[in-house]
Amino acid sequence: MYAPYYNRRRFLIGAGLSSALVASGMTSPALAQSLKPTQTMRGGSNNYRPNAPFVEKLGDGFHISGKVRLAGQGQPIQNARIQIWAATTIGGEREPLNHGSVLTQADGTYHLEMHQIVPNFGQPHAHLAYDDGAFKTVFLRPVMPSARDTTLNVDFVLTRA
Repeated sequence: MYAPYYNRRRFLIGAGLSSALVASGMTSPALAQSLKPTQTMRGGSNNYRPNAPFVEKLGDGFHISGKVRLAGQGQPIQNARIQIWAATTIGGEREPLNHGSVLTQADGTYHLEMHQIVPNFGQPHAHLAYDDGAFKTVFLRPVMPSARDTTLNVDFVLTRA
């Protein structure tokens, strides 16, 4: 027996409501209306250095990227300062050459290339922070599935300070 899969979008299309939504300007997904803010992670602020310098890159081979959005409707946040640091092949989290900041683009995205992240305390992980004042400070410490990973995607959803 075939049981059709229904989600909100399929229901609206089946009910003929999708063109009415487009006409009314309500084209953003209903889920974006309730985008929850990112919560600070335990250990996220370890070895944090306020005002890490803006950098083009911190090395070669490992790419950290993500998107920064506003809680609620999810609008992208431009010029948000994201600070990134990690233990890499050139040294630990306290190594000044492993600390840098980048700004988000108009679409809220950011990117930083750095040296390969290595396990620290048994886990390969990075530290990221939004710490610029216009929004509530958030510290993150995402753990990578493998020390062989060469990319990490970390998104922020911020609330006004």
